[in-house]
Amino acid sequence: MSTPVPIVLDCDPGHDDAMAILLAVGSPRIDLLAVTACFGNCSVADASRNARQVLTLAGAVDIPVARGAAGPLTGETHLGNYVHGASGLDGPPMPDAAIEEDPRGAVELLRSTITASSDPVTVVVTGPSTNAARLLQEHPEVMSNIEGIIFMGGSTDRGNHTPYAEFNVFADPEALDVLLQSGLPVSMVGLNLTHQALATPEVVERMRALDHLVGETAAAWMGFFGSSYNRVWRFDAPPLHDPCTIAALIDPSIIEWVDSFVSVELQGRWTRGATSVDLFDRWPELTPNARVAMTLDVDRYWDLMIETLDGIGR
Repeated sequence: MSTPVPIVLDCDPGHDDAMAILLAVGSPRIDLLAVTACFGNCSVADASRNARQVLTLAGAVDIPVARGAAGPLTGETHLGNYVHGASGLDGPPMPDAAIEEDPRGAVELLRSTITASSDPVTVVVTGPSTNAARLLQEHPEVMSNIEGIIFMGGSTDRGNHTPYAEFNVFADPEALDVLLQSGLPVSMVGLNLTHQALATPEVVERMRALDHLVGETAAAWMGFFGSSYNRVWRFDAPPLHDPCTIAALIDPSIIEWVDSFVSVELQGRWTRGATSVDLFDRWPELTPNARVAMTLDVDRYWDLMIETLDGIGR
């Protein structure tokens, strides 16, 4: 087996972030070094608690968790509780967290973890990019030991929080702009890709049929998440966004990518937070600055997810 990919996961759990944590914990192809929490789907305090509870559920209580940004680099704070519920992870009861918050805070935990790693670390961002942006702004020296950044956010098409802006980017577009201009290898996993990862009733039944607590909890999460997606966007099944980032690191061939120039709108009255992805080289003078996820092998994605959940639960 090849060497596991060392990662830090910056997230805002969130049902799909919770599933991304489980996929990262359960895969032998991933070495999850640290988890940091950001505002987004809920308050940062709730996101930290949720992350620590999910790790407790998975039996991964040796992974440090630190609290990060409570709001964006600039401007108003927006939360996604209208999708994820009051706690940010509504649905089934969760175990009490067996992990205390790391007192260093998110930016320092990220800095020290990346610096201490003997191999370059991949930064995975599944919420607003605020913590990652602050890391690069305050500690640019860490970039020499960052393999790349993969983020869930944006879209080659339309948005979800607003007609043109995906929520994670809308919540802090200035932070994503820092990542895109960093010069680091950046991979974008947007709504155009994640809307292919639908947790259909058949998928949810596969989770439930695992017949252990992890599978039952995942199925119940999808029940709550699915009802929100049906109510807000009239989806028949919810898209499981965030684990697509982890799946791409476990099996790079599970996604087809294109290189493109990606920018984020910071000013538009109606389009703030929109990602502009130059798929057809309309700005040929601009060098591509990101890999953009386009096509997901859906069957392999769900096989990977179910197999990993089963491995954790047994």
